[in-house]
Amino acid sequence: MSKKTIRDVNLKNKTVLIRVDFNVPMKDGKITDDNRIVQALPTIRYVLEQNAKVVLFSHLGRIKTEEDKQKNSLYPVVQKLISLLQYPVTFIDETKGSKLEKAIKNMKAKDIIMVENTRFEDLNNKAESGNSPELGKYWASLGDVFVNDAFGTAHRAHASNVGIASNSKDAVAGFLVEKEIKFIGEAVNNPKRPFVAILGGAKVSDKISVIENLLNKADKILICGAMAYTFFKALGYEVGTSKCELDYVDYAKSLLEKGKDKIILPLDTVVTKEFSENAEGIIVHSNEIPNDMMGMDIGPKTIELFKKGLAGAKTIVWNGPAGVFEFSQFAKGTNEICHILAGLDDAITIIGGGDSAAAAINFGFENKFTHISTGGGASLEFLEGKELPGIAALDDKCCCCCK
Repeated sequence: MSKKTIRDVNLKNKTVLIRVDFNVPMKDGKITDDNRIVQALPTIRYVLEQNAKVVLFSHLGRIKTEEDKQKNSLYPVVQKLISLLQYPVTFIDETKGSKLEKAIKNMKAKDIIMVENTRFEDLNNKAESGNSPELGKYWASLGDVFVNDAFGTAHRAHASNVGIASNSKDAVAGFLVEKEIKFIGEAVNNPKRPFVAILGGAKVSDKISVIENLLNKADKILICGAMAYTFFKALGYEVGTSKCELDYVDYAKSLLEKGKDKIILPLDTVVTKEFSENAEGIIVHSNEIPNDMMGMDIGPKTIELFKKGLAGAKTIVWNGPAGVFEFSQFAKGTNEICHILAGLDDAITIIGGGDSAAAAINFGFENKFTHISTGGGASLEFLEGKELPGIAALDDKCCCCCK
């Protein structure tokens, strides 16, 4: 997959529309994690350096009611952007109309405008998430070049990514999307070997296609998190009150048969009687989970097993935590995986977004990995080998035979 990037087009004196992913977590009107904003800064700064005008688009949350609009304005996000960028940004509190058009028309070189939450267009007819042809064409008409730097929405065909790209003369990738394509795409399609995948999280059903795709490409797949209990059930183990998808037990069994020695399951499990941070945890063998207890984390024998499984690996992709890392006493497995990966100096280490990315950042490993993806759902679909509409809509790089 070879897409044009902002380096491949002339941006000087142009009005550049940039789709960023500022869909950041909020609590009481305040941003609790600004990583997605931080990751967009290199692209924004580069466009400014080209003496261009910058118009930013992003969504925030889901908009179904007027109350949702009040809670999900991008205004506080703009204030955080100004603080991080150390540069003025004009916020336009509408998604279309004369106020926005006039503001863009009056822009000077190196000005930045942030458009209000694109999902405000979803309130009545889902024009944004439904990729309304009229809306995509309208937004595209506001600028000269479109840059998609929102990998987190690349698996969705929305008006603010596919719609604008389809109606722009130049539609290219920003630095963040370029990096995501490079690391996740190359890791799956052309990995340095041995290639090991670590898959955790809650559900086998969420990662069926990922497991199937990686069984054909990875040398080993380490399974952890709540999804492991469905595999235990497939082996005939009792899993107590642990999360288990009974509808997928037979499927998990078929994956184990197909994967043979490739799939590595936990040897031991930290269990407790209740889902609580203060619950007392004990370590049991994976086939000895008591009927009245639930699995919350991997145990020390599994950590050592995983450490051996990762030794010598040259490419590692990790998606999904090893346990309920939100509770400190059940965070050890996830934390130890971070430590193991951080110590593999010669390996390409990639975290595929979502909870595992949040855990790595929270535990202080933000700069210890080759790449931490900003897109949970997009990363999963990339790992499945699917084409992402937001990336497919961008201009292809011309091959040498076209010159």
